[in-house]
Amino acid sequence: MTDEGNTPPPVARDGAETAENTTDEKAGDGNGLASIDVLNSPPAEKKGLDTASDDGDISDSDQSFLDHLNSSSPEEGHTQDETHSEENREMVKIQPDEFEEQPSAPATMAPVDPPEKRGGCEAVGDKVDESIHSFFYKIGHFCSFRPKTTIAISMGVAILCAMGMAKLTTENRPEKLWVPQNTQGEQEQDQYLSYFPPTSRFQNVIVTAKKSNANVLTKGYLLDVMKMHDSIETGVSEHDEEKYTFTDLCTSAGGSCATQDPGNAVCTCLLASVLKVWNYDLAKLEADNDVMATLNTYGTREDLEGVLGAAAFDSSNRLVSAEAISISYFLDDRAVVEDGNEIDPVNEAWEESVFLKTVQGDFEKLNTAYLSSRSFSDEFGGEISGDLVYVQVSYFIALIFLGATLGKRICGRGSRWAMSLSTLVLIGLATVAGFGVASLAGFLYGPVHSILPFVLLGIGVDDAFVIANAFDREREGPRESEDDEALVKRGARALARAGASITVTSLTDLVAFAISSTSALPALASFCAYASINIFFLWALAATFFTSAMVIDEKRQRANKRDLLCCITRKKIPGEEDTGSKEGHMSMYFRRFHAPKILSKAGKVTTLICFAGILGLGLYGVINLPVEDSARNFIPQDSYINTFSATTDEYFPSSGDSLYITFENGRSIFNNRVSLAALDTRLTGLSDKPPYIAEPNSESTYKNVMASFKDYLDTIGSGLVGNVTLGEDGWPTNYDDFMASLKIYASFFGPGRAYAGTLSYDDNADIQAYYVKLEYVRLTKEFRGETLDDASRQIEAMDATREMVESWDNLHPAFPFSDKFIAIEGFKIIGYELYRNVGLAILCVGAIVLLTVANIRTAILITLNVGLCIVEILGFMYVFGIVIDSISVTNVVLAVGLSVDYSAHIGHCFMMKGGATKDIRATETLADMGASVLNGALSTFLAVAVLLFSTSYVFKTLAIQFALTVGLGVVHGLVLLPVVLSLCGPEPFASAERPHNVKFITIMAKENALNESSDSGTASKDSSLEEATTTIPDESCNSLTAATDALMI
Repeated sequence: MTDEGNTPPPVARDGAETAENTTDEKAGDGNGLASIDVLNSPPAEKKGLDTASDDGDISDSDQSFLDHLNSSSPEEGHTQDETHSEENREMVKIQPDEFEEQPSAPATMAPVDPPEKRGGCEAVGDKVDESIHSFFYKIGHFCSFRPKTTIAISMGVAILCAMGMAKLTTENRPEKLWVPQNTQGEQEQDQYLSYFPPTSRFQNVIVTAKKSNANVLTKGYLLDVMKMHDSIETGVSEHDEEKYTFTDLCTSAGGSCATQDPGNAVCTCLLASVLKVWNYDLAKLEADNDVMATLNTYGTREDLEGVLGAAAFDSSNRLVSAEAISISYFLDDRAVVEDGNEIDPVNEAWEESVFLKTVQGDFEKLNTAYLSSRSFSDEFGGEISGDLVYVQVSYFIALIFLGATLGKRICGRGSRWAMSLSTLVLIGLATVAGFGVASLAGFLYGPVHSILPFVLLGIGVDDAFVIANAFDREREGPRESEDDEALVKRGARALARAGASITVTSLTDLVAFAISSTSALPALASFCAYASINIFFLWALAATFFTSAMVIDEKRQRANKRDLLCCITRKKIPGEEDTGSKEGHMSMYFRRFHAPKILSKAGKVTTLICFAGILGLGLYGVINLPVEDSARNFIPQDSYINTFSATTDEYFPSSGDSLYITFENGRSIFNNRVSLAALDTRLTGLSDKPPYIAEPNSESTYKNVMASFKDYLDTIGSGLVGNVTLGEDGWPTNYDDFMASLKIYASFFGPGRAYAGTLSYDDNADIQAYYVKLEYVRLTKEFRGETLDDASRQIEAMDATREMVESWDNLHPAFPFSDKFIAIEGFKIIGYELYRNVGLAILCVGAIVLLTVANIRTAILITLNVGLCIVEILGFMYVFGIVIDSISVTNVVLAVGLSVDYSAHIGHCFMMKGGATKDIRATETLADMGASVLNGALSTFLAVAVLLFSTSYVFKTLAIQFALTVGLGVVHGLVLLPVVLSLCGPEPFASAERPHNVKFITIMAKENALNESSDSGTASKDSSLEEATTTIPDESCNSLTAATDALMI
């Protein structure tokens, strides 16, 4: 035994420690048995540091089993070839007084097999384990020897890196975040905007009567609507000391009034409503004695249905009544991009102080549903900002949980509230350092990055528990008996013990996120890049900053100073200090209750059956999990936007997204004039099948200047549009006449002024392109009681539209464009991105686990465990009604990183545990690492559980998916994986620990021993073996392990 009461870490094999610090180990016979001669060791080494027993005297059944071990002989069934030497027989004789339960001293490291017997993967695994162990031993020794210097260096580096945040680039435009770049949709948008730059911001109000189902086309209601319009038209906003009205800001257009009225400024503005029949003039409406007759002059039935909700017509298609009136206002777009945000302060001021203020007023007879261009950013941004308080609450909850569980006590000696704060400081330093480096690297920062603090909190807390647990398990006695040199060695051993584990999890997390940083979705790629950089800093600071802080805190406890108030000495309370690193309640739970239950035969069968059922549910969910446009879910449930959407669905169910088919080249337009004027014949009958284009039977669903121009020439002639010569087909006879007359017709003061905005002119004022405006039908569906835009049909509509335009060979060049295409491109790829990123991440996790654990079987089991967990998370997403969208796909990628931690810790720890059977090794693994894994999972869950009370779709979805990740991840790591490892786990590393302070000989182990003995001809004499369990001290465990190995051979 060493002066530390423990075998030095593998670094000793590299010469980092002197030869005096090695353990007296004996290798077994040629069969590869290794043992430690306990009987020949000094009593202090055999009995540990304290002989106090928690369980009292050894039971009769325990004594019976010991007698059985000591009485085994060749004559009792073994052949001469199976008989061990007398030396080995002497080694396995164990006295009853050696089995008093002891405080858990550091486990003795003993080779599992002689080095010359281990080759191939086992030898590689041993070498990797030894290298990692040695590296972290040296790091731990430096941090423990110079803790204050290490903390200063760590903080200095983190702050220096954080300065890179001066280069932080924010981006909030959806088309730059959630749309694949350089797609066909982006090319179509760029091409369309080159002809028709963005010109308008949209405002809409739908007016209904407070009396249910009332007709709003009575004169009384119409007067109230006109008065509301007057307030909007004449209302004044102010920006930078300049005053603006609607007519100052509106998009210029003709055709907004029934008759041209140069004295009425609103007639030169683009707006749409039945109020146009009175030229938006209150006096004309008041003087009208037959409002229904006037309303019927608005246009066709389809035109009226575009601006009136629930319109009713008589047998002659004359308007009779309606339940809703829609009024749309258009402002000139004055937006500029500033720090990744599109801002339009002049228009936004008018929208807020005039439009929204007016329509949100209290009307005696009217209800209003309204939408403004600024509505989404106001409501969604306000929701996110309001819920950021949950981030603060979650960190406070994490602090409380850490303080309650990181130390031996909540209050008093052994508490670690200062270390709880240090953990949050660690996470904060890693966050700012990672953000600084990511900013310097040029990665954008978007709204989804606001969930990073929760990710880093979960991973950082997990590392803190693992390191703190290692410090506890490496303590050999009372702190007062430990000088500075011993504490430095303990810190080195603790980090050597924990370093490999946090390296496996951190490296797998880092690589999983790094792989997803190659995503075609910019926001997801940037988020994962930020996460991977932050995880590197978490790992580095946990190994240095946190380890150093632990050493300082241990010195504080040794000096009996108060927690958080380290300058004040506490009063000593007799018996308050524990005498060693005795296992905590959580570890004892895993040893005495959890492990025996799941590792029994019935427990294993039950576990496998239950997880098979969960996997079946997961597979069902994966098959049925849809990609949907969940944009509506981003809006708070009590938002006026949801009221507007519901009103639109009720009164204007056929209105969908606009579609623009642009025809290029003036010569081609002239040559194809006949076909272009009759384009509606190609678009009829497409409303109920892809591309789901609404029937072209009204101005709202079909706006084609060529059709209108041809109708005008047929009915009026060319006298007012250049008086050009018309041919037999009714068209101007040559290109120049055609262009001259068309430009006059579609000018702002021409007969076709309503079509002025559909033409694009080049620098020579010649027509270079024009668009035909169409409309898709409303593509929505019900999903779990919610109305969602149907992403699958939207994808079909976009693809079918492109195919349709491409098939018009005689009308080229032409291309389609819709504002929605950009988002649909994201829907089209997001499902693929989800499965691609998750699949690649899991494969890389397997490769990293194989590299760090250096055992093929363990790597496969850990990777398979993580893969099953992800499948089940996707299945439960379907159960909870979560669809694949921009938020959930990010959270699933996070789930890969977080769920790896729970399995990797257990898998690596299993490789570090020796024992006669895999059940024993699995038990030791759970007793050692189970508490840290469970505490880390609980802290992560508690931190995000508060988000379940959020009304924000982003945070609520995050909370549900994190809860699924933590719940399923921890049961896979603490239930399924131990069971699988106990059934088909590999041999441990050569440096594996022998079991200590363990209910070492379980029922199953004894049954196995009896069965092996029976197979070789030995019959059991004592039925009490079926029930016996024995608590064995550390060094005796080593001897008994060798004894059991010998008997089973």
